[in-house]
This record gives sequence, structure tokens and C-alpha cells, in this order.
Amino acid sequence: MRAIQITEFGGPEVLNATELPDPSAGPGHLLIEVSRAGINYADTHQADNSYLAESALPLVPGGEVVGTAPGGRRVVALVGTGGYAERAVAPEALAWDVPDAIDDVTALGMIVQGASAWLLLRRSVHLAEGESVVVHAAAGGVGTLAVQLAKAWGAGRVIATASSEDKRALALELGADVAIDANEPALKDALIDANGGRRVDVVLEMTGGTVTDQSLRALAPFGRLAFYGMASRQEPAPVRPAALMAHSTTIAGMWLAHVFQLPGDVMRAALDELFGLAAQGRLRVIGGGEYGLAEVRRAHEDLRARRTTGKLVLDPSR
Repeated sequence: MRAIQITEFGGPEVLNATELPDPSAGPGHLLIEVSRAGINYADTHQADNSYLAESALPLVPGGEVVGTAPGGRRVVALVGTGGYAERAVAPEALAWDVPDAIDDVTALGMIVQGASAWLLLRRSVHLAEGESVVVHAAAGGVGTLAVQLAKAWGAGRVIATASSEDKRALALELGADVAIDANEPALKDALIDANGGRRVDVVLEMTGGTVTDQSLRALAPFGRLAFYGMASRQEPAPVRPAALMAHSTTIAGMWLAHVFQLPGDVMRAALDELFGLAAQGRLRVIGGGEYGLAEVRRAHEDLRARRTTGKLVLDPSR
């Protein structure tokens, strides 16, 4: 089969198209003919071995696929690694049937980005009706869905940040009440101004560095910041627990992998609600571009340079 393989860690230059033996599915696993694979920012961390879970070489990157399983089942699945290929193996417990009304891009957009937005709002910050929500990187895969879900679930004011005028326009189109420049040097003041002079209740943050620092300082009493990524690759300033008392603030971390340690099938509940909203036309995944195997280096370059919006996918047939 055709696949992308990494034999040394580094930037986009280490992603090489090659021919590999077909994988085989053991007990409790499914062999999937991949129609599309998701391309996520986490894949760039996987390539340079800076992800939360350490990688081992050689490596076929890509953590999610949609395609056909034995018996003609159309499934979307989490594979951990191996997604950038014509065929991939997934544990049966991490594969979910895709309704006919849901296309490939939407299915892939929901399994990581949609589920992440769902968990951030439902479990990490416990969004209450009428609260203000800041969505950083609002034109990205998680951000575009978080903006829509926050509005659908009764947020009082959704404040989006994005790095370009086009990205801010997209956030507004998706329902954000206001969109501000992510590179605003006085970000804390800009967030408070965007909320009518009031501190904000909720922040969804995946940038790191000073964005995290200033967002924390913009929180209202009992405000919550959920941290789920560090795209800038810059650590925020250390937080002293005693400092959280100044505004009774909460910091939550979220890594999607931990959803499978929760009692009950939380992922199934999330996908059922997300697919239902999408089928009703109340939630849409923004297609951010489709790349062939030969173009995967460019996909990673675009991601790292923050040139992308929405959900990126890989077509392994070309």
C-alpha cells in the first residue's frame, strides 16, 4: 500500500511517501480501507516527537481515518498512528458507524475536533447559559466547532480570536458575537473590552505563551480556562495556586485520550449529539483543504504557519 512514513524526527521534511506491506488486523481490530485521513496539528508534534505520547520510529503518522470496514460498514476511527495510508487498523472499540447523512470531512471533523469542543464545553468548563466564552484559534478545527456549540448551548457572548481578517470573518459567520486579532499585544484588555468591559467567564485556549497568561488575567470571578494545546510551542508562565484565589479562577487541562477512562461511552454520546446537530444543519465542519500523499509536507507547513482554517484531510488514493 501507499503510505507516508517517518524514519527520523523533524519538521515537514521528514514526511516521505513510500510503499509498505498491508497491515493486518488481529482479534478485536478492524482493517479499514481509508477513504480520507484526518490531518491534525497533533500530527506535527508526532513528527518531531514533541507530543504528549512519545513516538517510536519508523512511524506512519495520522491518528484518525474514515473508510470501509469488513462487511461494508462505513466507519470513522481513531488509530493512534498509521492513518496516512491506503489501509489502517483500528481497535473495534475506537470505531464508530457513520450515518449516511454525514460526509467524510464531517465525520473526521467530529471525531477529534468536534469531540474535543464538546468535552471542553460540557466537561472541562461546564458552560452555563448566558456565560461569555472566549474561543482562541476560532478559525481552526476545534475553534470553528466550539464557536457554534457555544452559541447552540446558550452562551451569552462568544468572543473569537484569530490571526487574520479572513479568519475573523469566518468566526463571525459561524456565530461569534465579536472577533479580535489574536496578535493584539494588550490581549487581556482587548478580551475585557470585547465583553462590554466585563471580565470573561470561560476561555478555550490552545496557543500557549502570553496568550494563556493574558487570558488568565482576563477571567471573571469563578471563571474557567481550559487548556488543550500549545500551538506556539511556548510554555505559559507558571501559575501559583494561591494566585488563583485572586479571582476564584480555575484552570483545566484536556487531552482527548482521557475520555476513554471515563465511565460509560462518553465518546459515543458526544458523537451522537454532534452527528445529530450536523444532520439537522445546526453544526457544520469547515473543510480546510484536501491533500494527496505527495502534498502532505505542504499540509504540515500550512498548519505550522497558521495558514489553514477548519478541517484538513488527506486523500491516500492520490
